[in-house]
Amino acid sequence: MNKPNILFIGAGRMAEAIFAGLKQPNTIGTITISNQSDQERLEQLKDTYEVETASWQEVISDHEVIILAMPPSAHPAVLAELANKVDNQFIITVAAGIGPSVLEEALPNRPTAWIMPNTAADIGESMSLFACGKHVLSEHREVLQTILYAIGESTELTEEQIHHLTAVTGSAPAFVYHMAESLEITAKSYGLSTDVARKLVVQMIYGSASMLKDGREAGDLRDQVTTPGGATAAGLEVLENGNFSDLLHQAVLAVNAKAAEQAK
Repeated sequence: MNKPNILFIGAGRMAEAIFAGLKQPNTIGTITISNQSDQERLEQLKDTYEVETASWQEVISDHEVIILAMPPSAHPAVLAELANKVDNQFIITVAAGIGPSVLEEALPNRPTAWIMPNTAADIGESMSLFACGKHVLSEHREVLQTILYAIGESTELTEEQIHHLTAVTGSAPAFVYHMAESLEITAKSYGLSTDVARKLVVQMIYGSASMLKDGREAGDLRDQVTTPGGATAAGLEVLENGNFSDLLHQAVLAVNAKAAEQAK
């Protein structure tokens, strides 16, 4: 598929993150975005990224790839309309709970894929999960990898695994941000300004994540920081007594349960 034209149905933050990244390499053709409920935003995006804007129903035949970047609740109506309009276009969704099986049920025999990015797509550092439908060929995979590369790193999983693990890659950043916010509040309680408290916490998280990305084991790094009977050990004991690991596990289960409910 040589430099395919890509149509975005939906123009929210995730769509913006993807086409902003795609504007860098010269591997795709025209990018068109469609968002019928917010024309002002469309014009802003058009000016910023030099993309095309149009009603998707009018230009769908001019695009080889269609990315569904709207909420899960909007998918049924759009998929029903697409069924009468698509030919062999590659249909990709970035919505929670909408896997290839859902897309294939609405669009039989069409190539489909599901991407689940996270908020770090905004800076090209997403950890995206993806699954492909039964009719995806090598040419579709090449396009998919171009899209995924534009927003960070990715791993292919089964549809079932993505349903379960989106909580870890997609929702867990909110848990990290909540931890950062709480540590900032604690730092400020010792007289620090907001800026200084944030600097301390952000660099601590960045450095810790960088060491993990370097390939080191989380348990080993924890042990390096922790002297038996020392101050860090006392802090970890508080977390253990509060069932910190179990709370995280329960949070993941809660995300999965809510996502499954929304998918219905």
